[in-house]
Amino acid sequence: MIKVLARSIGEYKKASIMTPLLVMVEVILECAIPFVIAQLVNQMQAGCTMDVIAMYGAILIAMSVVSLIFGAAAGSTCATASTGFAKNLRRDMFYKIQDYSFENIDKFSVSSLVTRMTTDIVNVQMSYMMIIRVAIRGPLMLIFSFAMGFIMGGRLAMIFLFTIPLLTIGLALVIRAAMPIFRRVFRKYDDLNDSIQENVEAMRVVKSYVREDFEKKKFGKAADNIRRDFTKAERIMAINSPMMQFCVYAGMVFVLSYGSYTVITGRGLDVNVGQMSAMLTYSFQILMSLMMLSMVFVMIAMSAESAERIVEVLSEKSTLTSPENAITEVKDGSVDFENVSFKYSKRAERMALADVNLHIKSGEVIGILGGTGSSKSSLIQLIPRLYDVTEGCVKVGGIDVRKYDLETLRNQVAVVLQKNVLFSGTIKDNLRWGNPEATDAEMEEACRLAQADEFIQQFPNKYDTWIEQGGSNVSGGQKQRLCIARALLKKPKILILDDSTSAVDTRTDALIRKGFREFIPDTTKIIIAQRVASVQDADRIILMEGGRISAIGNHEELMASSQVYREIYTSQNRAGGDKNAE
Repeated sequence: MIKVLARSIGEYKKASIMTPLLVMVEVILECAIPFVIAQLVNQMQAGCTMDVIAMYGAILIAMSVVSLIFGAAAGSTCATASTGFAKNLRRDMFYKIQDYSFENIDKFSVSSLVTRMTTDIVNVQMSYMMIIRVAIRGPLMLIFSFAMGFIMGGRLAMIFLFTIPLLTIGLALVIRAAMPIFRRVFRKYDDLNDSIQENVEAMRVVKSYVREDFEKKKFGKAADNIRRDFTKAERIMAINSPMMQFCVYAGMVFVLSYGSYTVITGRGLDVNVGQMSAMLTYSFQILMSLMMLSMVFVMIAMSAESAERIVEVLSEKSTLTSPENAITEVKDGSVDFENVSFKYSKRAERMALADVNLHIKSGEVIGILGGTGSSKSSLIQLIPRLYDVTEGCVKVGGIDVRKYDLETLRNQVAVVLQKNVLFSGTIKDNLRWGNPEATDAEMEEACRLAQADEFIQQFPNKYDTWIEQGGSNVSGGQKQRLCIARALLKKPKILILDDSTSAVDTRTDALIRKGFREFIPDTTKIIIAQRVASVQDADRIILMEGGRISAIGNHEELMASSQVYREIYTSQNRAGGDKNAE
C-alpha cells in the first residue's frame, strides 16, 4: 500500500525530505534550550554578574529565533509536500478511472469513486502532513529529551520508563477498538453519496411526485448512521486525551515532589536547582511528544481505511485493454455477432444476451425493436467494446473487436445514447468532442444532418451559445440532436443511435433518417427505437425478446411473419390515430 501511494509523491519528494531535516534542527535547538537555562540558573545561584546573564540571554534568544525559523520553514515545506501529494493522488486516480471499463466502474460505483477522490484523499493528506512533520518531531523530541533527562536528572528520569509503556499499551487498545468502526463508516459515506447523487439526478421526478419529505428523511437517516458511528469512534479515541493528560501531570508531580525532596535533603549535591528546572522542562517535552505521537496514530488509524480504498482504485486493472500489436485500422462498417452470449458480471446467474448470431453489411440501416429489458442496449455496447463478450465473438470489419486498438475502434464506432450528456461550454465546445479539429463549416453540416442547425440559429449567440452543465438550458430533443451532430463529426464507419431520437417529433425523426441515407450512405447505421416509425424504412429490423433475437426482416416481411411485430405496429398506429382523432 505504501509503495503504491509513494508513487504519487512525484515532484514533491524534495519538500517531503526537507521537512524532516528542518524539524530535526528545530527539535535539537528546543532540547538544547532547557540545558542552557539550567546552566544559567546554576550561574545565578552561584552569584554571577549581569554580563554572564546577558550572554546566556543572548544565546537563548538566538537559539529561539533559529528554532522558530526552522519550524516555520518546516511548516511551509510540509504544506507544500502534503497538498502536492494530495493533488497528485487525485490526478493519478482520475487518470486511472479514465482507463476503466464500464465493468470496473460498476464494481466501485460512481458515488464510491467520488468519496475516494474527496473525503478519502483529504484524510490521507492530513496523515501525510503529520507523518513528515509531527511523526518526525515527536520521536526526535522523545529521544533527545529522554537522553537529556537522564543526563540532567539521573534517577528522576526513571518515571519515563513507567509512563511510556503505559501510554503505548493504552494507545494500542484505543486504536484496535476504533479501527473497525472507521472501516464501517467509510462504506456508509459511499451510501450517503449514492443517495445524494440519485436524488439530484432524479430531482424532476422527486418534485413531480412531491417526495421531498421522503427524500429528506432518507438522507437524514443515512447522515444519522454516519454520525452515530463517528460519535462512537470519537468517544473511543477521546479516551486517549485524558490518559495522556494523566501521565503528563503525574510525571510532573513526581518530578516536582521527588525532585524538591532530593534538592532539599541533598543540599544540591545530588540534584541542583538548574537540573530540577531542566527536568521539569524535559518531562513536559517528553510527555507532549507522546501526545503528538498519539495524535499521529489517531490520524493514521482514521486514514488507514481511506488509504486502502485509494490503493484499491490505483491498483485496479481495467478489464478492457488494447492487445499487443493491436490493429489500428478499421476496414469497413460491417458487424458480425457469432454465437454471442454476455452477462454483466461473472457472478450473474442469467445471461443478458444468449446465442446471438447476426451479420450486418457495411452501409446497412438496421433497426432494433424490443421491450424494456430485452437487452437492446447490451447488444450494441459490445460493438465499440464497452464490454467484452462472455462467449463467442463480435467482429467489426471482419476482425474480432478484441484485436483492435481501443482508441481506433471507438473512433470508428459512434454511439449516441438516449441519456447522452452535454458538458458545460459553448455549443462549439460540445460539438468538438466528436472532432477537436472540426471547422465551423463541418460543424454546421453535421448539425444540419442532425436537424439541430435550425434551432441553433435562433439563439442570439448561435454556435457560441453557452450550454450549462448537463445541458440543463436546452430541451431534451435539442440535447439529443446536438449529441447526434457530435457523433457525426467523428465521421464513423458505424453510427449507433440508442433510442436517441425519443425526445424529437416524428417529422424531425424522419428528416434525420433521410439525411443519414443521403449524406452518409456508406456508414452502417444501427437504430434502437421504441417507435416502429423510426425503423420502418430500415433495410432490416431486428426484434429482440429476453436477450435473444426473435425475428429479423424488413417491415413487410415482419408484418407477414411476426405476430409480436404486428401487435406493436398496430397498437402504435391505433394510438396515433386515436390521438389525431381527438
